[in-house]
Amino acid sequence: MAYTPIWAEDTSKLNKVELLKLEKDGLDVIRTIIEEYAEKGYDAITEDDMNRFKWAGVYEQKPKDGHFMMRVRINGGVLTSDQARVLAGIAHDYGRGLVDVTTRQAIQFHWLRVEQLPDIFKRLESVGLYSYEACGDCPRTIVGNPLAGIDPNELMDTNDIVNQVNDFFLMNRDFSNLPRKYKMSISSNIYNSAHAEIQCLAFTPATKKIDGEEVLGFHAWVGGGLSAKPHLAKQLDMFVRPEEVLKVAVGVTTIYRDHGYREKRHHARLKFLVADWGAEKFRDKLVELIGPMPARGEDKIAGWNAAYYDGVHPQKQEGYSFIGLSVPVGRLNADELTELARISDEYGKGVIRTTVSQNIILPDIPNEKVEAVLHESVLQRLTPFPSRFISRTVSCTGNEFCNLAVVETKERARTVAEYLDANVELDEEVRIHFIGCPNACGQKHIADIGLQGALVKTPEGMVDAFDIAVGGTLGPNAQFNQVLKGRVKGDDVGEVLAKLILFYKENRSSEEESFHQFFTRVGTEPFQAMLSDFINAKIA
Repeated sequence: MAYTPIWAEDTSKLNKVELLKLEKDGLDVIRTIIEEYAEKGYDAITEDDMNRFKWAGVYEQKPKDGHFMMRVRINGGVLTSDQARVLAGIAHDYGRGLVDVTTRQAIQFHWLRVEQLPDIFKRLESVGLYSYEACGDCPRTIVGNPLAGIDPNELMDTNDIVNQVNDFFLMNRDFSNLPRKYKMSISSNIYNSAHAEIQCLAFTPATKKIDGEEVLGFHAWVGGGLSAKPHLAKQLDMFVRPEEVLKVAVGVTTIYRDHGYREKRHHARLKFLVADWGAEKFRDKLVELIGPMPARGEDKIAGWNAAYYDGVHPQKQEGYSFIGLSVPVGRLNADELTELARISDEYGKGVIRTTVSQNIILPDIPNEKVEAVLHESVLQRLTPFPSRFISRTVSCTGNEFCNLAVVETKERARTVAEYLDANVELDEEVRIHFIGCPNACGQKHIADIGLQGALVKTPEGMVDAFDIAVGGTLGPNAQFNQVLKGRVKGDDVGEVLAKLILFYKENRSSEEESFHQFFTRVGTEPFQAMLSDFINAKIA
């Protein structure tokens, strides 16, 4: 390491994983996989190295029988058609055809074996893609505006900035050993398309008058994150010019590396350091590292669209449109991804984009060709005009593949959304997020209705169940949703949600009042009363 790990001066205060990382950097496991485990096979993998596999972007898949899941970094969600075809080929050849779009714009595979990883790494690298550090205690996939460069609602094109920051941190051993996972977002979209408030470090659009001239730039946010103890990020009193984003990112990451907590894994995210220090002290420490910075300017965040773009929309380039596709619960197959690559070449400019809402965008379509694209058969399922509830339902991987999840989520989320579409007529979108464990990869805290998996005991044994929370939002007046008391069996979720949503529909002040606005007005009590009545009726 080129730096001195000052936290290692007293190893008695380090948790087990920290000691493991001091013995061997997580990045070293990539070479071990290629040179040793791919030859010797699954049974040769040591327990310590299995933990380090995360730095290769690889997790052992449930039920720990030799299969792995892999995440691939997609910078800001921008993919070329060649990259998409390579991803589809990997899924087809090794991953049983499954392709998942994650809530960090990444692509996720399943069913991989260690013997296949060197070829997968090679295929990815051939088109400039990497799974490296998509997981682990390091800077992960950088989330961005999926419309960067074509967005009528952006202050500037942030693609180059995202790539610059990514290229600096990727495989950089100065920052490959952080206290815990580390998530960044960079976006100049005025509707908060990269979910700034839940990132460790985020940059959002801002302007400032400097020497009489209005300068476009960013405000910086630190200390956001979800999991069992969610925190909303705090904005620093700092205006960041575009050319200074990397400098600020390096400074913030250095503070986290050197001063973040390493004693307890569950108390190691940057959010805990920021909560203890406060935004002012954190800014002062940052300025010590990077030099003076101007005070914050004018926020340009106008609202929050939750990164949904289904339908056909005009780009800022005259004569062109982008088509937002709905990918039900983020899952598609290799053949569908191959078809999207073909369409992007045939009608567009060879680019596909992923969103943090687990969906896909086809950009750069000449307006005169839009109708032809809409008639492509792959857009029948991945439709730009989806049913209302399936279009706003997000789900984590669940216990189908994830060792941390206690319940199945993907199929449950899909069937619940289909039930709602069949039984609830509504002219307003209600965002519904499912997660299978407290780690909250499905980001349930920011949903109108968030569901977290659990288990309940019944006369027939333990069954899947969910805790329900209502009222989350980001953007202006961001807040996490509020958990209701009472656990609902999985098979009853559709019916419960229908009652809660119909209560909203029948009692909102106008058709323009959103679910969150309604929740803010009426509070949790009426939702709690309805849930309690439902549970009591089931028990009776």
